[in-house]
Amino acid sequence: MPGKALIIVDMLNDFLDRKGVLFCGEEARAIIPFVQQRLQTFREKHDAVICLRDAHDENDKEFEKFPPHCVAGTWGGDFLPEIKPLPGEWIIPKKRFSGFYGTDLEKILNQARIDQAEVVGVCTSICVMDTVGGLANRDYEIVVPVKGVADFDRKMHDVALQRMARLYGAKVI
Repeated sequence: MPGKALIIVDMLNDFLDRKGVLFCGEEARAIIPFVQQRLQTFREKHDAVICLRDAHDENDKEFEKFPPHCVAGTWGGDFLPEIKPLPGEWIIPKKRFSGFYGTDLEKILNQARIDQAEVVGVCTSICVMDTVGGLANRDYEIVVPVKGVADFDRKMHDVALQRMARLYGAKVI
């Protein structure tokens, strides 16, 4: 039977801990309790939990645009203690904005027979939006709860929410 997946995007120290290299701010920290609640709900229902994690090489080309962050194997690339995946939950390292680029995300969604994905995490206008675009291109039903996403740029956050709803057909609730 087709199922649901919670896709958690980059809930990592470098973005959400105040000491993180690309700390997204207090508005981003404010989504943590909501993401915890959604995570608990998906776990209780035995729905799929998929955790995307920036895992850059030390000399990643992305560091031409952003300071070095979420380098694989570092504290900055670790999940927040409040959002640690459990055994049996998927952890997908990624080197680019989209959770699909160069990863097994599509294969995992197919194997788990997922037809609906709820997406939470950071940053709304970058990795969240690019991953939602990938889901839309593959015809998934998509839910993006406003209380579960955040960005370091409020204007871009708002534009991304509009784009995901209008262009990608996501249910932005």
